[in-house]
Amino acid sequence: MNLNVGIIGATGHTGEMLIEILLKHPHVKITGLYNTGKTSGRICDIFPKFKNQLQLLCTQPDFEHIRKECELVFLALPHTASMDFAPKLLSLGKRVIDLSADYRLESNSIYEQFYKTKHKDKEGLKQAVYGLPELYKAKIKNAKLVANPGCYPTSALLGLAPLVSVGVASKGATIIVDAKSGVSGAGKKVEKDYLFSEIQGDFRAYKVDTHQHAPEIEQVLSKLAGEKVKVTFVPHLLPIDRGILSTIYIKKPASAAGKPKDILALYKKFYKSEPFVRIKPEGEFPRIKDVVGTNFCDIGIKDSKDLTIIISAIDNLLKGASAQAVQNMNIMYKFPESCGLL
Repeated sequence: MNLNVGIIGATGHTGEMLIEILLKHPHVKITGLYNTGKTSGRICDIFPKFKNQLQLLCTQPDFEHIRKECELVFLALPHTASMDFAPKLLSLGKRVIDLSADYRLESNSIYEQFYKTKHKDKEGLKQAVYGLPELYKAKIKNAKLVANPGCYPTSALLGLAPLVSVGVASKGATIIVDAKSGVSGAGKKVEKDYLFSEIQGDFRAYKVDTHQHAPEIEQVLSKLAGEKVKVTFVPHLLPIDRGILSTIYIKKPASAAGKPKDILALYKKFYKSEPFVRIKPEGEFPRIKDVVGTNFCDIGIKDSKDLTIIISAIDNLLKGASAQAVQNMNIMYKFPESCGLL
């Protein structure tokens, strides 16, 4: 079976990564490339590495072309832009995987608070399935619209999900996510804060406990826990191109029930059927270099009487974005989950 796919936002970081992955996928043909900005032309001229691999023109979005040529469309667009495209694509009978934040949050008011704009597609919000395969595979299989998770939430949620699912995030627990990301997580913005001269040789926190990914993390954890979960989330900008390392601290109140005796065993059991989560042996912890260029999330655990420390690492452009989107596509179309990703 060949699946015909299109990408809107093909010239951004995540669009480029999608093309790279899909060119190697045995069951996919890229049949439409679109860009909402000024960049246009043959994709192999925009990205010379695709010469002799893909000659398609990258043009402004053309819904009639998409109707004829594409079955699935990836939206690799900035936040607040995807909701202008998803409803039309769904009305054409296309399935959609959105890599922006537009369909991740269930609450319109929370979306407006963090993204500073009203949501234009409330029906889409109700229909969207959160695309973290390790937690929502059954729903992803039949989804028409998948909200691909954010990069920080992917790292944090995979690190926290096993413990939260057994009640460790009960009321009164303290959960701190101290996360560091490479600069590609900000996209291709031309802003002073992301210039090489500003980043090189520096390391800084930003959006301290106000980052837009915090409510996304809390939304998923609260569902897993069956009660409201509060997370203190502090992101940092590393002077590197890509990769995320999250150090997560969980401290339970003295009144709470005891933790599982063997947390390492709990994590291995929770992820035993998941091809892209690797649990480190006791005393070993992940590094960004271990995961860059892959769709893996590596997790290491240090547990003591009062405190559990979880360290997770991903490639923000792959497991945190484009490769995870392809993983979701594989699930939706019943391809082997790791197809094109290993």
